[in-house]
Amino acid sequence: MADEKTNRGAFLIQQHYCDANAAPIYGRMCGALAAGLTRDTAIGARILDWPGEPTRDALPLRLFGGLHALVLRGADDALAAVYAGAVTGEAEILPILERVLGEQEAALMPWLDGPPQTNEPGRSGALMLGLIEIARACGPKIELLEIGSSAGLNLLIDRYRFDLGGSVSGPGDAPVTITPEWKGPPAPAVPVAIVSVRGCDVNPMDATDPAVAARLAAYGWPETPARLTRVRAAIAMLAERGVDLVEADAADWIEARLAEPQAAGVTRVLMHSVVWQYLPEPVAERIRVAMQAAGAAATAERPLGWVMMEPDRALGHQVIRARSKPGDGAWVTVGTSHAHGTWIDTSGQVGYAAPGAALPEAARVKV
Repeated sequence: MADEKTNRGAFLIQQHYCDANAAPIYGRMCGALAAGLTRDTAIGARILDWPGEPTRDALPLRLFGGLHALVLRGADDALAAVYAGAVTGEAEILPILERVLGEQEAALMPWLDGPPQTNEPGRSGALMLGLIEIARACGPKIELLEIGSSAGLNLLIDRYRFDLGGSVSGPGDAPVTITPEWKGPPAPAVPVAIVSVRGCDVNPMDATDPAVAARLAAYGWPETPARLTRVRAAIAMLAERGVDLVEADAADWIEARLAEPQAAGVTRVLMHSVVWQYLPEPVAERIRVAMQAAGAAATAERPLGWVMMEPDRALGHQVIRARSKPGDGAWVTVGTSHAHGTWIDTSGQVGYAAPGAALPEAARVKV
């Protein structure tokens, strides 16, 4: 049943994430809509009467993607001023947003129909940190399986160059170098040799399609224009040489991949970032069961790994974790990250799990 208080609260939760991730423009927009959104527009009514779980559904980011698309095509000067950070008062922002919701109903309504696909190459830095932990435990060779691959930009992880706190790896001539702001000790100098990369998505996107590229650009946050440059460079890499990305249910696909023969001396690794919250619980449970069974059968010659970058609501940041089998299979927290990989923290400062420590139960994603 729709719950207006919960639906408004989703914007306050998103505001918390925005404030924690240096995104004041979206933070102010969230605050304005949480306090003052009305049913005077069809968009407003749909949001306030949202029948699902609005935070899990990323409802605010669905709307903001549509609004950003309007800005990027020059459709509304006042909205562009909000997105440029020139209008800072929530009381001034609200009437602009309310007007745009009414005037641009036809353009905005479809953006509410599906979750955002923020296919951010910067997240590969956090994922690589997790893969380094797998390589440390199991050896350098990795067969990589990603679920929720969206347009496949993180399937280029073997072609990106990385500078993780001064620990540099990847092709020297890579068109994209992932260089997050680093807090804490650098990534361990452990070699990672990715021998294959495959991915699936329930609704994969062809980023080389100009319309899709524009949609991906709209999901970028206005505070970080450098992301747009990086996304476009990654799309150019895809155009030059594609990736192995298929349309599939995540559980169906993982079950099938885990049933395939595994090469000796290669660790098979499941990887995902900001995906788990979107999985229907029956799908998530099937993946847990499949990974548990595969882990029980793993050997030192054919290990199994799992790497994730998923949000923790209490921190407002992403937690980077890894686990491997054989062994005790315990989750290891290797760091925390900005939602888009802008920074990575391995310092173990207050509010963060220390590198190598198990994540406290209260902060865990259920996997």
